[in-house]
Amino acid sequence: MKQLTFWLDVVSPYAHLAFEHLPDALVGVSYEVTYRPVLFAAMLGRHQHKGPAEIEPKRAWTYRHVQWLARRHGIELQLPAVHPFNPLPLLRLAWACAPAGGTPNRHICETLLRHVWRGGAPADDVARLAALEAALAPQRDPRGDAVKAELRAATDAAISRGVFGVPTIEADGRLYWGFDALPMLADSLRGDGLMLDAASWDAAATHPAQHRKT
Repeated sequence: MKQLTFWLDVVSPYAHLAFEHLPDALVGVSYEVTYRPVLFAAMLGRHQHKGPAEIEPKRAWTYRHVQWLARRHGIELQLPAVHPFNPLPLLRLAWACAPAGGTPNRHICETLLRHVWRGGAPADDVARLAALEAALAPQRDPRGDAVKAELRAATDAAISRGVFGVPTIEADGRLYWGFDALPMLADSLRGDGLMLDAASWDAAATHPAQHRKT
């Protein structure tokens, strides 16, 4: 059985799409997933990069693209009333629902992603957040220091692994970024002949560049 690690932030529509589509993408593969919610904004800060919603033409394109992808793949998706929004309460709630030292399960992540990406309501509405917390009945206080530290640690660990965006899935030590990487992940797990060999995979990280910004 293949062991996968799935890094996600509920603020990302591509994370929602990848989460929903993963079972279809990996039909016939024996796998187990560990879900690790992380703060995407911290990754952007680490790499001094703007998010899609911070670049106005890219923001509009992203909303068009994800709605088309959702329709093409039969995934329910409605944009939340306001986006982007502060995902911290939802990310902390995810970790609060996990036992200390554990990780949130698929049901918890699904509930949080669908809270954001179904129905078109404000994802950070106070009343909705309170109702969501009551429904999930977290084992620990989402506002507690321990939960906040777990989210920070998960985010730092992801960055140290080379994760720069969400969704990212790790399998066999390789990172697959984005919804459109799911077919590549599936080919790898099935041993498809199209996949890069180890030498080609590693060489991509050291390919020469003529100019880099500093």
